[in-house]
Amino acid sequence: MDLTPYSQIDMNQLKMYKNKITRFLMAYKFAIDEMDTKIKILQEEFEYIHDYNPIEHTKSRLKAPESILNKVMRKGGPISFANVKENLRDIAGIRITCSFRSDIYQISDMLQKQRDLKLIEIKDYIKDPKDNGYQSLHLIFEIPIYMSDREERVYVEVQIRTIAMDFWASLEHKIFYKYNQGVPERLLKELKDAAETAATLDRKMEELHNEVNEMKDVTNTDTIDDHAQLPLTLLKSLQIDEQ
Repeated sequence: MDLTPYSQIDMNQLKMYKNKITRFLMAYKFAIDEMDTKIKILQEEFEYIHDYNPIEHTKSRLKAPESILNKVMRKGGPISFANVKENLRDIAGIRITCSFRSDIYQISDMLQKQRDLKLIEIKDYIKDPKDNGYQSLHLIFEIPIYMSDREERVYVEVQIRTIAMDFWASLEHKIFYKYNQGVPERLLKELKDAAETAATLDRKMEELHNEVNEMKDVTNTDTIDDHAQLPLTLLKSLQIDEQ
């Protein structure tokens, strides 16, 4: 990027810069679309096959050019598309919210098994929470995007967390925004206590979830014998040709 003073830039140059920025960000927008499609497929598969959906909801965001520029200037280095592409790996972001902790790692494993996704980095703030109590699983993937004239490989950050973790993170963000980063020490302590309470709630809810599943499995085992002959009888009556 050429930092020529605004007064010296003619309209053709402005149009050229705008087109370059739009083209640059377009690849990240398409990367979000690709990831959204993958996640939606996983959701539908679980609903149809497993009778359970570990994904409560998803949310995506694309950083604005102003936010990208501010972050590049904070990190240092040249202000160029190449530098931005390599060193800013959260331009495209997707947040997946789950009911239980085990869902987080299950979804992570499924995404990592996608052959066109390359895992670049993983940060587990669940097993090792941040000092302020923040918990979430962060994954950086590289995903190929096929344009009309080229292939782009861009980074997408995927954050996976439980409902309780997401609620805490949202509250923490609002408090820091209200106090403009200067949060009183008392509130910081209460926030960390709240994070520990949320973690306890997550563990308890998962224990209840597992207990219900065990009861369901026992019930299914007790009733399966009564209907075991039905599929076989039905197949015979239909005279299915296995060839």
